Amino acid sequence: MDALDQKVTVSRRTAQHSPVRSVRRINLGYFVRPTSETGGPEPRVEPVLAYLVRHDAGLLLFDTGIGEADPETEAHYRPRRRSLEAALAAAGHRLDDVSVVVNCHLHFDHCGGNPLFAGRPVLVQETELAEARAGGYTVDALVDFPGVVYEELRGEAEVWPGVHIVPTPGHTAGHQSLVVEQQDGTVVLAGQACDFASDFASGQLARHAALEGVAAPLPGHPPWLERLSAFEPRRVMFAHDGSVWEPAEFPEP
Repeated sequence: MDALDQKVTVSRRTAQHSPVRSVRRINLGYFVRPTSETGGPEPRVEPVLAYLVRHDAGLLLFDTGIGEADPETEAHYRPRRRSLEAALAAAGHRLDDVSVVVNCHLHFDHCGGNPLFAGRPVLVQETELAEARAGGYTVDALVDFPGVVYEELRGEAEVWPGVHIVPTPGHTAGHQSLVVEQQDGTVVLAGQACDFASDFASGQLARHAALEGVAAPLPGHPPWLERLSAFEPRRVMFAHDGSVWEPAEFPEP
């Protein structure tokens, strides 16, 4: 058994007594992706979804919603925002209840509420923060604001027992996802690692076919799928798709 196998095996065993209490999706609005970006004949309305992880150690918020952008960006995406305070209240929480923020990446539709959490740690990949601070990437005021406290990561990290950050580059070089080990199975909060659950499903099936030795040509799949698959997720949830991926009824090769 190699080190990776051993780590995941231990993780599965301890997940039976997981300190994770719940994972809850919260709706923070939507935007209209224009036809020029959809690859089809029509624009597409996409949700903006964040997630609350209740843990014995505290309350983690994964993404914080749509920030205020410049007039050109606002006209381009026509966002409709739901207040983070209202969304948290509907889930039985307040802003002060949040212990730590994790952003999958720092585009304005994922870090819009970050300034509400001055003084609390925001966990982000070092690569992502550097790119965001280089300019022309996002809304600068959402990145550096009074009281901001970043914890810059270089790769994987365990936030709390059973809660792992895993780099999933692609949409941005510093994109990251959250793996949450619950007693009823592991949940992956994939952010925008894939736009849609169907994209994730296609990648997983391509990976499965390759592992079974199906001859080329085959579609490619992101390298990070190997790492996420090692956690044997029972559910994968996304930032811009309300659908949830669940594994098909066939075993790993």
